[in-house]
Amino acid sequence: MKRTFFLNFVTRPLTAGISLLLLLSACQSAPNSDGESASGEADSPAAEGADGALKLGTVLPITGDLAQYGGPMQDSASLLVETVNACGGALGQPVQLISEDDQTEPSAGAAAMTKLAEVDRVGGVVGAAASSVSSAAVDIAVRNNVLQISPASTSPIFTERAQKGDFKGFWARTAPPDTYQGDALAQLAQQQGFNNVAVLAINNDYGNGLTQSFTAAFKELGGTVVNESDPVRYAPDATTFDSEVTSAFSQKPDAVLIVAYPETGSIILKAAQEQGLLDGNTKILLTDGMKTNDLANLVGKTGDGSFIATGVLGTAPSAGGPGFEQFNQVYRAKFSDRAPGVYDPNTWDATALLVLAAEAAKSNSGEAIRDNLREVASGGEKVTDVCQALSLIREGQDIDFDGASGSLDLNENGDVTGTYDVWTIADDGSLKVQSKITVGGS
Repeated sequence: MKRTFFLNFVTRPLTAGISLLLLLSACQSAPNSDGESASGEADSPAAEGADGALKLGTVLPITGDLAQYGGPMQDSASLLVETVNACGGALGQPVQLISEDDQTEPSAGAAAMTKLAEVDRVGGVVGAAASSVSSAAVDIAVRNNVLQISPASTSPIFTERAQKGDFKGFWARTAPPDTYQGDALAQLAQQQGFNNVAVLAINNDYGNGLTQSFTAAFKELGGTVVNESDPVRYAPDATTFDSEVTSAFSQKPDAVLIVAYPETGSIILKAAQEQGLLDGNTKILLTDGMKTNDLANLVGKTGDGSFIATGVLGTAPSAGGPGFEQFNQVYRAKFSDRAPGVYDPNTWDATALLVLAAEAAKSNSGEAIRDNLREVASGGEKVTDVCQALSLIREGQDIDFDGASGSLDLNENGDVTGTYDVWTIADDGSLKVQSKITVGGS
């Protein structure tokens, strides 16, 4: 399944945009309900075609294991573009957004990036979410001089490859790498008094990278990963996990770290409950991949009506940057039935950086966007409002855009540092943030 959106100014009713404009400040203009652009522009190179308009793409998991995140992430990217278009667009024209479903599958992600880069000729792409999908797509982006910014791919492999020069600057991300989350998890385990932990992780870039970074950080703090030599790994397409669960809990560790996504992770927790392993003696640690408001309902209840997931502890990049309240206001006005999800602020920020870099470059080419990306993220006047940022750039001023997810100061590897939420599931099934852990790096 693939979805294609063109966000542009045409003749659809502006009712939604008018109501949003009444709610928001004049500077942070609210989106109108844009229509579709004319067909036939997709074959024009981004640096030359579409009358100089900025064309961007998204590669996000609308379906598959990460679909609970992908739909809202897509909404956040679309909302940023609508907001920008309501305050004048970029390069003097409305920004166009072409969106593809990566199905949480590397092959689908690669196909989506190929279409966006080689057929649609976009200048930048927001995505993917899964690290395995970004790994499959990024070389296609680099080959075509398209800047890829992921809001959620956190595997350390991207830092390693960037250090080798593989990406030529055409890669960045607005979520900190799992070298930092591994540190945050290790600190959380130590704070909880866990001396030994077992790991059960999805066997992909995300799971393997986080396993490695947590193990190194936990050992440095004096902890022991009881299955360090042979962590329990499961295939991304697995549907049953009884043997994996038995193995992970077999040494009766203080805690089991489960690195998973909601669909498979909820089945793992159900299997542990059915095996009588969630008796309180071994605690459960989770990561950002499982942070969803629906987790308690996905996992289900015990025979006495209690939520199985109650009391789990996890980490996830914190959403609460200086621009979060502005983003939250726009988001709530558009989607009154829900709050932003875990990676929605990062998606908003990734899309904003592409727009701002293009405006600063006065060009819609991937090379020009790449060359101006770090400049709009640091070094100038601090600004959190994307429309104000565009206005300052047009006036010739340097900006330092701080986003909804936090500071967006990018290092030479395309990484940001971050603060992590420590989250849990309360007795009533709701997801609560208990505290924060700050992790540095450069």
